[in-house]
Amino acid sequence: MNPFHHLAAVALALAASSHTLAADLRTPIPAPAFQGIDTWLNGAPLTIEGLRGKVVLVDFWTYTCINCIRTLPYVKKWHQAYKNHGLVVVGVHTPEYGFERKTENVKDAIKRFGIGYHVAQDNRYATWSAYNNSYWPAVYLIDKKGRIAYTHFGEGDYAETEAAIKRLLAE
Repeated sequence: MNPFHHLAAVALALAASSHTLAADLRTPIPAPAFQGIDTWLNGAPLTIEGLRGKVVLVDFWTYTCINCIRTLPYVKKWHQAYKNHGLVVVGVHTPEYGFERKTENVKDAIKRFGIGYHVAQDNRYATWSAYNNSYWPAVYLIDKKGRIAYTHFGEGDYAETEAAIKRLLAE
């Protein structure tokens, strides 16, 4: 089975059993590379390969999505709490509407929300597609070996997500 089909199957199984979509993957799958990124904000370009040895939180979001806005305080808190312990947060801004493709609008949103971590502008949905993602917001936790070990789609389960971050940092 294709690893991304496996991830989709996990997500569908969770959707059938819960209103939220969260999973510790029993068999982690390799994390796709960041692809087709138009612009990197808040720092130099990053690569999954270059982040080996770190735990990476990939947060798919867009600045007008109310669900994304509600999760930002948690993502920012995790970034602050764990960045000195090996966590790297990458916000992958994938626009829903045409005006969200403008880099200046994304920069304004980053400033307005006080986002201090890297943001990759994925206007062509290349990284979104590589992750076979379908949700805003979506969190993918990548372990130190470069494998997706945990996912969460939508709001909620913040304590569970933070516990997964701590567990992966401790590995």
